[in-house]
Amino acid sequence: MVRLVVFALLVLALGYGFAWLADRPGDLSLIWEGQLYQTRLIVAATAIIALIALVMVGWWLVRVIWTSPHSVTRYFRARKRDRGYQALSTGLIAAGAGNALMARKMAARSRGLIRADQEPLIALLEAQAALIEGRHDEARAKFEAMANDPETRELGLRGLYLEARRLGANEAARQYAERAADNAPYLPWAAQATLEYRSQSGRWDDAIRLLEQQKAARVIDKAEADRLRAVLLTARATEKLENDPAGARDDATHALKLSADFEPAAIIAAKALFREDKLRKAASILEQAWKTSPHPEIGSTYVRARSGDSTADRLKRAEKLENIRPNNIESLLVVAQAALDAQDFAKARTKAEAAARIEPREAAFLLLADIEEAETGDQGRIRHWLAQALKAPRDPAWVADGYVSDKWLPLSPISGKLDAFVWKAPFGQVEGPVEDGTAITIDTALKSLPPVREVRPESGANDHRVIELERAATIARAARPVDEPVVAPKQPVKQAQPIASPAPTPATSPAPSPAPGPTPARQTSDTPEPRPFFGGLPDDPGVRNKSAEPEPKTRLRLF
Repeated sequence: MVRLVVFALLVLALGYGFAWLADRPGDLSLIWEGQLYQTRLIVAATAIIALIALVMVGWWLVRVIWTSPHSVTRYFRARKRDRGYQALSTGLIAAGAGNALMARKMAARSRGLIRADQEPLIALLEAQAALIEGRHDEARAKFEAMANDPETRELGLRGLYLEARRLGANEAARQYAERAADNAPYLPWAAQATLEYRSQSGRWDDAIRLLEQQKAARVIDKAEADRLRAVLLTARATEKLENDPAGARDDATHALKLSADFEPAAIIAAKALFREDKLRKAASILEQAWKTSPHPEIGSTYVRARSGDSTADRLKRAEKLENIRPNNIESLLVVAQAALDAQDFAKARTKAEAAARIEPREAAFLLLADIEEAETGDQGRIRHWLAQALKAPRDPAWVADGYVSDKWLPLSPISGKLDAFVWKAPFGQVEGPVEDGTAITIDTALKSLPPVREVRPESGANDHRVIELERAATIARAARPVDEPVVAPKQPVKQAQPIASPAPTPATSPAPSPAPGPTPARQTSDTPEPRPFFGGLPDDPGVRNKSAEPEPKTRLRLF
């Protein structure tokens, strides 16, 4: 288009020039070697322009003839190169489709039409064809050759990394990923793999440095980089907590600045401040975290901030958390647990039932079972609450790749992914019991709750084990014979005297006789005592039943 415009402008300029000369006629005279040459000005200008054009055309013809061999060679070379690139493109498409035969054929054709040192994609096509055919040794050789070439180093390292991961050679895969990340930190796969490997080995400083390089290269956005940096700082603070509380506090507080709703960072920061006796600042961090997102571990850390506090003090701290987030299940459960520890069973039961009414899940019913055991000891009621907990939805926990952990971890133990743990209900359990398909509610649980069983007076005011006492009494009754003979003791025994009875008369028999008095019911009753179903004598032939033994020959006479 530009050339056409230039040509049009040139023609217009020539036309304008000839028109200008035609409007101003004149003669041109030239004396050369004594001869006078005279012509008109317009004719002389036309002759000069024609001569210039003739020279240009002649130069073009000479140049074409001189360069024609090279031009012919270049034409056929370009045609051959086009055919080679067409075969290479077809081969790559076939390799992507899984057609190993076509990919191998097109790779051979491309190598015959294009020089392999000029086009590295030929080596990639051959490596892909070898992988499809299952010849992994040949593919690794191709990738190693590409890794040694500066132009294809990144491509070769990625191929070697994937092969090492396929074979389970984690150390080799780590080396390939770190080599690629050192040369090109902007590669997402290399940076991510190296970041995970360094985190798994506890090299938190190197991992944070690599993350900063990724952020500078704009491989990941700012929000994701801040989140991962907060995770790495929290993991490093966890390791420093025992030996370096100040360093753990700095890392955890920095992590909180990067991610304000990150509960593990708040917990580690508070624990580090507790070790430095900065209780007020630690409590402020936990209160802010609780206000943002209530978490059971935050509540437990806040309530048990000082080891010397009484249970009443802990209950007050739990109630303060409830004031921060009222009508929240976590707040109610924290208060109920603290009230149980303080032996305030009424408040503990009220808060636990309120928590179960908001969200009937496992923790609320288990806490009700603990309250029942501590207050009444009624096994029937305890088993009732445990049954409700068994049918209720599970409590949230730290879950990553199907793995459930009781504490937060920076990496998943299954896949090694960084920041994989999420606080949620494990396994996505469906709410409601399996038996009847109806949802569990605290109201239905309270309606079906059995009444409290009374405790026997002789069992003691603090002994609530009713079932064990009944069993022991039944065994004792079964072990006692129905008609136990009274045998004269060999040594004097203190006899029980009846009330308002005369003094005993000496017996005429040589053997001492018992004092007269009312006979016990078990000796005068004609109906034998029924044998209990449980608690009978053991089925050991060596144990003798006294009721089955023959009566002694000497019997006592009763007055």
